[in-house]
Amino acid sequence: MDNKELVNRISSKLGRNKTDVKKLLDAFVAVVRTRSSELDSIAVPGFGTFETRKRAERITVMPGTGKRLLVPPRVVLSFKVSNVLKNKLK
Repeated sequence: MDNKELVNRISSKLGRNKTDVKKLLDAFVAVVRTRSSELDSIAVPGFGTFETRKRAERITVMPGTGKRLLVPPRVVLSFKVSNVLKNKLK
């Protein structure tokens, strides 16, 4: 499902205008982006939790050449599904 289909389904389910739903989704993504850049977690009840995690630096080996490379530390966004949603999907 792409963004356009998601907006269409939500707008038909809520009986709202597609532009309003698109603005709502854009606002949600903006909030997740700003809060995750501040290393904060965002919990959506019944859906899941968006968390930022710091990955430590590590050494990796290129398979073709055997050359060792240092991968720098970075911050990644992860998503953990809530138990409510997990049980509905089973």
